[in-house]
Amino acid sequence: MIYLLSVPAACLLGFGFVLQQHAAEREPLSLMLSFRLLVDLARVPLWLAGIGCMVMGQILGALALTRGSLAEVEPLLTLNLLFAMALARWLGDQPLGWSGWLGAAALSCGVAAIILAGRPYSGQGQVGVVRHWVVIGCVLALAGVLVVIAKHLRLLYRPPLLAAAAGTLYGLQDALTRVSGHIVGARGVAGLLVSWEPWAVVALAVVGLVLVQSAFEAGPLRLSLPALSVAEPLSGIACGIGFLHDELRTTPAALAWQAVGVVAAVSGVIVLGRHPVMPSGKRRPEPPAHH
Repeated sequence: MIYLLSVPAACLLGFGFVLQQHAAEREPLSLMLSFRLLVDLARVPLWLAGIGCMVMGQILGALALTRGSLAEVEPLLTLNLLFAMALARWLGDQPLGWSGWLGAAALSCGVAAIILAGRPYSGQGQVGVVRHWVVIGCVLALAGVLVVIAKHLRLLYRPPLLAAAAGTLYGLQDALTRVSGHIVGARGVAGLLVSWEPWAVVALAVVGLVLVQSAFEAGPLRLSLPALSVAEPLSGIACGIGFLHDELRTTPAALAWQAVGVVAAVSGVIVLGRHPVMPSGKRRPEPPAHH
């Protein structure tokens, strides 16, 4: 069941990202990191189609998270990059070539190796309230630092940082989604509505969406999607260990495979960052200033 939910979720997420980026990259740069960007994009049918795909993918991913561990679900969700490249190739006229597929495979397999080698599992005991909020605060702070740094860099260097910030928030969102699923199982829908976790999931989704669209607006998809695909699962696993009391294997063999996974993932990011297959359309001109 986990595979039947996670793989279609990855497909829908990948397709949704490509459609959203096709629309967002035509928006005026003055709307970057503004909620007005979402309002403007909401009038673009292509973007709405992409959002529809992403929402359906997130729903399937959430259902998978309630049935399996992060170690099982997150590696499968990283396949969204492969589906995104396939759709980008179909929409464009640039062949993928061996380097494109090798980069996508290296990234997906690298992230999967990091997670599967560590193989997080639910431990025993309870995590203290202080640790719980410290972990959440660190994740939010990291995302904030990435955004601040991106705002002070040239436009070319902003997409990966903004996408990484969004992925960091999405990882926290995945962890809180898992918590929300447990709340529903223990206390029902009524208990969920009076808990803060589902509302935090909604808030993280909205802020993450602004960051993702800003990254898509700032440059080609190849500059943002790899960073997003790496940051989300790593953030999710970190949150699982930090406040869900998941545990990570630290045997020499596991650590060695995790190191191999890091090298493969970074290599995949570099290869995809230089591959021209991802879409890059024409930006909508800035509106004339009124005097």
